Amino acid sequence: MLATMESIQLLDVSDELAEMILKSEEAAHYFHCYQALKSSRESMDKIYKFNSLKELYEEVQRFGRYHPDYSRVMKEIRETKRDMDMDDHVATFRVAENQLQQLLDEVSTIIGKSVSESVKIPTGNAFFDSGCSGGCGSGGGCSCSA
Repeated sequence: MLATMESIQLLDVSDELAEMILKSEEAAHYFHCYQALKSSRESMDKIYKFNSLKELYEEVQRFGRYHPDYSRVMKEIRETKRDMDMDDHVATFRVAENQLQQLLDEVSTIIGKSVSESVKIPTGNAFFDSGCSGGCGSGGGCSCSA
């Protein structure tokens, strides 16, 4: 592939954009929360416990209600997940993660719309997004406001 001036400029601009995202408040907050989570022994113990129970949960799911430990595992996984989710470090990290994801989704939308109004833009969870923001690519065929 021959490098043209246009492709080199495009790579330079994309590097600048990546640098701006990494220096954003959302990214800084995300990295701060990540470090706080990783440095909290109690939070990490909850995460490790949940991950180890997930393996047991997946084994139980293969047999469903017929597994001898079905009720116990289901109850234990729910309690462990609730305990993990209620941890301050985990909750703060998830909020920061969602904020950074929202920034990335907005940047993707701006870039996608600059290419074409009908381009498919994978952003967030479509179930929770209000409307499809034009990301469906059907040009409004899904009754959205595209």
